[in-house]
Amino acid sequence: MRYLTPFIVKDLQKKMVFLSGPRQVGKTYLANTILHEQAHDHGVYFNWDFDKDKSNILSLKWLEQEKLIILDEIHKYKRWKNWLKGIFDKYRDKHQFLITGSARLDTYRRGGDSLMGRYHSWRLHPFSLEEHPAKLNKKEVFGRLMTVGGFPEPFLDGNEIEARRWRKERYEKILRNDVRDLEPIKDIQYLALLLDLLRKRVGSAVVIANIAENLHVSFNAVKNWVDILERMYVVFKVKPYTNNLARAILKPPKIYFFDNADIMGDEGARFENLVATHLLKKLNYIEDRFGYKMELNYIRDKEGREVDFVVLKDGNVEDLIEVKWGDDEVSKSLQYYAEKLNPKNAVQIVGQLKKSYSKNKLHVISPFEYFKEFPINA
Repeated sequence: MRYLTPFIVKDLQKKMVFLSGPRQVGKTYLANTILHEQAHDHGVYFNWDFDKDKSNILSLKWLEQEKLIILDEIHKYKRWKNWLKGIFDKYRDKHQFLITGSARLDTYRRGGDSLMGRYHSWRLHPFSLEEHPAKLNKKEVFGRLMTVGGFPEPFLDGNEIEARRWRKERYEKILRNDVRDLEPIKDIQYLALLLDLLRKRVGSAVVIANIAENLHVSFNAVKNWVDILERMYVVFKVKPYTNNLARAILKPPKIYFFDNADIMGDEGARFENLVATHLLKKLNYIEDRFGYKMELNYIRDKEGREVDFVVLKDGNVEDLIEVKWGDDEVSKSLQYYAEKLNPKNAVQIVGQLKKSYSKNKLHVISPFEYFKEFPINA
């Protein structure tokens, strides 16, 4: 059972549930698990990408006794928001509605009327150090996350060759199907070139103007393409934090990948991406379950002092997090910002740490220790 299952089941009692996340992260599996185990097979699954299902959706071809209606990729229908509003308002007393999609559903709420107040949203992420099949020990989990990534199929298979083949096919589906269906973009090949450039820049600020020059296209074109990749749950941005810091500078964002195996770099870059994905998973969960506004930033000032991640909760600094692959000496930048910002927690996560320790309220810990409390293993 995936970590979101009980919360989705509970929310379905009152409202529609929007479940989004990267393609092939396990949304369909989770939805069908709820259908079989919670709705006791009293329901039906439709996928907008299939022509027969598309016709059945628009014709409302489901039985009155169906408890759960699952609509996958319905956001690709241009009038989906107004259509769904009407269906839910009419049938909410008879059916539960679970809406799944491999793009950010909040972005594609097209139309005039609002669905506000009719749904709760959840975001599903790949497997991680704290959420994975219990049969694997932590060493196996860490090794697979660093080599084949956390998406269920390659993670469970654990084969690097098959993982590369899977990744290639996944991107073909994203670029040729999802982007084509949702975005007015003709030069799809440029997205593939952009991805290759971004894979080599994980951990560094991404200057859009430099990438535009490399690709011989306009600044606005590259900016739009990055936004598209973010809407498709391929990448996510981590922006600079500048509040209350007189010497902070407004730098370009850093860009990380949902699939940890996408990174073209050394172990340090891949490990930083792994921590970034884990943090985002945790913050999305807190937002979706408890309603707080959570933000993930980084800090760099004019003197070059930098900390990899700053976690904000309703605008207040909660955590400062520095990431190192092998260096267990406390970062001077982390010390500086911990004194300046007084966060609840200041930690240095070290991938190859042999023993945790604390120094002046700063904690040097392993990734297993930092992420152990959220959520429980499947």
